[in-house]
Order: sequence, then C-alpha cells, then structure tokens
Amino acid sequence: MVLLASIVLGLAAGLARAWKGKRPYQTYDLKYSWLVLVGFAPQFLAFNFRPTEMLLSKWASVALISSQLLLLAFALVNLKKAPFWALGLGLLSNFIVIFLNGGLMPIQPEVVQKLIPGPSIGLWAIGERLLMTKDFVLPIADTRLWFLDDRFILPAWMNYHVAFSVGDVLIAIGAFWLLWSLGGPNKEKKEFSNG
Repeated sequence: MVLLASIVLGLAAGLARAWKGKRPYQTYDLKYSWLVLVGFAPQFLAFNFRPTEMLLSKWASVALISSQLLLLAFALVNLKKAPFWALGLGLLSNFIVIFLNGGLMPIQPEVVQKLIPGPSIGLWAIGERLLMTKDFVLPIADTRLWFLDDRFILPAWMNYHVAFSVGDVLIAIGAFWLLWSLGGPNKEKKEFSNG
C-alpha cells in the first residue's frame, strides 16, 4: 500500500512537473530492468496470487529471500542514479531483517493486535506466520534488529490494515523520487542518469 501510493503520487508529480515545464515525461535506461519482474514474481506468487499461495506456503521464506535478493541486485546495478540509493537502502534493510529472523518479516504481537483487533484465537500466534502474509509474529525480545521490522501501521481513519517497515518507507521514497525526476529537464535527466 505504501509503495503503491508512492508510485501513484510519484507518477502524478512527475507528469505535472513535465506538463508545467512543457516537456515530455521521459524514462531512463535502467540496467537489468528484467530483474524487477523476475524478482517480484516469487513474492507475488507466494503472497498475492491465490492459486499458488497455499502451494508455496512451505516455501514462503525462500520466495521472499530470493525476491529480495533479485530486487536488491537491480538497485545495486543502478546506484549511479540517485533515487536508487533510497531504494537500495530500503531493500537492504528489509533483506537483512528478514534474513536474520528466519526468512520472513518479523512483526510484533502488539502491532498484529492493532491490525486484527478482537479475538485472535486461531487467527495468529506468536512464533507463527501471520495468516498467508510475509510476516512472522515475534516478540521484540526475540527479534533481531527489531527496529527494522514491520512496525508502522496506517491511521485508523484510512480503514486499510497493513503494517510496514523503515525499509518500506525508504523504498517508497526512492520510487517517488525516481518517478518525479522523470518529469525534469533534459539536462537534469542527463546528469541524473550519468551519476
């Protein structure tokens, strides 16, 4: 949700910037852009695509780690472009906390209680994967690098229950920055793409 919002807002901001400057909205030549699709696929199939969610349930941690590694590789080969510093740092933060905590993103029981208020019998348990998500419920005392876990939630008035991490925020900033920059002047684009 946070990433999707940053993509929509970044695209809108970039298009508005291009329109205001009376120039076309352009793209950059990114290295190994196919890594995004290949990297996103395991995560999508394991956590968002109903026909394969159950099938890949036992392999969820492998899917998440491999997905994170491929996306991190994409960010690293494009680090000459400034927004990829935020994207890369966010992906690295998520990868480290996921890797150090058994292959899934840790989430504290207190955060889960805010996401799923009311009786929780049978819905989730400490030390278990949270439903069919990428999250694994761990108390803060048992979480390595707990400050990088899925700890933030959206305001209640938004009526959308999702937790996200510092890494997710950095990824969202990088995505917004990248899409906004595409509406800039050509000279700025050339400097941006050359490093």
